Amino acid sequence: MEELKLPTYGGQAVIEGVMMRGKRAVAIAMRAPDKSIIIHEEQLSGIYKSRLTKIPFLRGLIMLWDALGLGIRALTISANTQTGEDEKIEGPALFATLLVALAFSAGLFFITPAAVGHLTERLLTPATPLAASVEDGGSTVEAAQTPANAPLPETTTYFGRAAWLGNFVEGLVRLLILVGYIWAVGRIPDIQRVFAYHGAEHKTINAFEAGVELTPENVSRFSLEHPRCGTAFLLTLVLISVLVFALLGPLPVAWRFASRIVFIPVLAGLAYEYIRWTAGHLNSPIVKLLIRPNLALQRLTTREPSREMLEVSIAAFNTMRNGEREINL
Repeated sequence: MEELKLPTYGGQAVIEGVMMRGKRAVAIAMRAPDKSIIIHEEQLSGIYKSRLTKIPFLRGLIMLWDALGLGIRALTISANTQTGEDEKIEGPALFATLLVALAFSAGLFFITPAAVGHLTERLLTPATPLAASVEDGGSTVEAAQTPANAPLPETTTYFGRAAWLGNFVEGLVRLLILVGYIWAVGRIPDIQRVFAYHGAEHKTINAFEAGVELTPENVSRFSLEHPRCGTAFLLTLVLISVLVFALLGPLPVAWRFASRIVFIPVLAGLAYEYIRWTAGHLNSPIVKLLIRPNLALQRLTTREPSREMLEVSIAAFNTMRNGEREINL
């Protein structure tokens, strides 16, 4: 039987439980209100075995779709396990909730920082015909009509610096919003339990990769951080966005907002390839230095899990592994 590559194993905390995903199977283990462990398992769709997952950058988009689709379904299953049959979240109500959540996320993490960056750019740009014409999407002929007291090269340089600073401020604001948001929601008691299950997921995968027997006692000794964590992906995406959006230079406000949404798949592909590269070179001193910010941010999204939480995480992982073996036979 072919041994599966360890980087294909990942997971996600859900409500009172953990989802573990392999290359061919996924399992969700949840602690029910009666304290029993309920397990849901299924095979992954054929897209995960297609050649598309081997194409650089494109595979990052597939993994993003995986994180959204599979992750949302896992959260829904876990929520319904806690509420019971009478209060299930499904149908139009679920679709509306997801739509609002996506719109809120796009507005908070992409549109709001872009607005702050654009405002910074305007405040730093002299009120000259050049600045006005570029802002309004005017032609170079209009831009050339500059007063004698505002030489074209000097104004162009000033405007370029303003655009660069605006993009930098935008990236900084995006980073601060991400960290602030994670810190704020992490103070909510229910979210703290989710973060503890997140810690259990990391500990379980770390223990497996170290080759030890998966028992609560063994798993509890391992780190809360993991280099392939989704938190690391988010931070990497935000940092890469600073460089990518800076390269776009000055844009009219409508194009600026549109580019922040349109470029999300591009940023996701770049971030995925970076995380994949660092995960494959963890023994390098340079890589160890590069991933420190990612590991540091995970301290906000993880909590020390209880023994009961570790039992749930181990159950999800073992179920997923058994499913992988059965499919591979």
